[in-house]
Amino acid sequence: MTTKTRTERIIRLSRRGVLTLPKPIREKYHLREGDVLTLIDLDGVLLLSPRQTRIDALADRIARELQAQGETLESMLRALRQERERHGGES
Repeated sequence: MTTKTRTERIIRLSRRGVLTLPKPIREKYHLREGDVLTLIDLDGVLLLSPRQTRIDALADRIARELQAQGETLESMLRALRQERERHGGES
């Protein structure tokens, strides 16, 4: 069985809501400027993960596949409007 170490650090929230992750943490997880992190609120316990949620990963995959097919947000909205008009504006 492997033992996980727990590291506790104090960080301060700036006026604009910015958190600075300590350099050893950024280096340990290879975090760079612009990386996306997932913040999960567990009823007051905030979990910050360098991993993308499955939903975010799926949304990114769908977006890439639609782009590869030449779809854009505008083309999808146009198709949606056409379908609504075809069905008389039903929800």
